[in-house]
Amino acid sequence: MAIMDEGQDGSKSQTDDQQHARDDRGVVLLARPPIVYLISILVGFGLNAVWSVELVPHALEPLGGLLILLAVALFVLSVREFRRARTPIRSRKAVTAVITTGPYRFSRNPIYVSFTLLQLGLGMWANSAWLVGMLIPTLVLMSYGVIAREERYMARKFGDEYLQYKRAVRRWF
Repeated sequence: MAIMDEGQDGSKSQTDDQQHARDDRGVVLLARPPIVYLISILVGFGLNAVWSVELVPHALEPLGGLLILLAVALFVLSVREFRRARTPIRSRKAVTAVITTGPYRFSRNPIYVSFTLLQLGLGMWANSAWLVGMLIPTLVLMSYGVIAREERYMARKFGDEYLQYKRAVRRWF
């Protein structure tokens, strides 16, 4: 909690350090996106080890590798846009810009799309219905527990600039 100093006129003010300290995206530590997807993938592999349920005909398994490559490419392009905008990627740090270029022209969350494609690709490659099925609770948690909070943060921080972007670009793809 930031401490506010009272000025001579009775108004409240904050130092830049105090503002930065409380200017996070509201993402709970346990709901950090890479952790959410990692847990989902590990649980999917674990369930598959206990009770294997195939997802696709064996001839389609190699398509999983293509999805994995697509996921990696999308992630790299998305990170590049964060670096170009000189804004932090980590959800525990304050964002300094609304990114609307590169993959962000088509999705407000291309990094999360890349994580989803990675898990889907791993599920197809491993031919595991469990791994793909774990995407259902993962996507629910991401949509309501992570993205919704991030969107409220972005709307508070950037106002109309973000709201216009949000109206123009889909959440996922």
